[in-house]
Amino acid sequence: MMEVLESSFVVPSEQTPTKRMRLSNIDQVAPHKHTGFVYFYEGSQAKDFFSIESLKASLSKTLVLLYPLAGRFVDGPDGRKEIICNAEGCLFVVAQLDLTSDSITFAPSPDLRKLFVPCADFEGSLSLVAMVQVKPQVISLI
Repeated sequence: MMEVLESSFVVPSEQTPTKRMRLSNIDQVAPHKHTGFVYFYEGSQAKDFFSIESLKASLSKTLVLLYPLAGRFVDGPDGRKEIICNAEGCLFVVAQLDLTSDSITFAPSPDLRKLFVPCADFEGSLSLVAMVQVKPQVISLI
């Protein structure tokens, strides 16, 4: 069972270029197919090892350099998919998971995907370029 504790957008910490970027021919085939990454980190005695606020601040700084990730997919004037770099931010979800990393069997399945891929149940969610879902002991980057 997974419970969403918080859902927000993280935007770049500084001003970024505003422009449109055309997707490559390969990306045109399936611009909304996300590749998920799951990272596991062992706990630490450090006071702020898994601080949600620290993670958000780091992501905000990263989005300055990787500013297209804070943009949105749009249809260009010629119908080709583009990314509009508009600094609207990437989805940041904090969720609680009733599993430990040791108890998860990593065989691809729709059920496993639901645990690690952020659920964007709002209008225009397919236009998101990047989403991050954080759980105690697990970080999923989409």
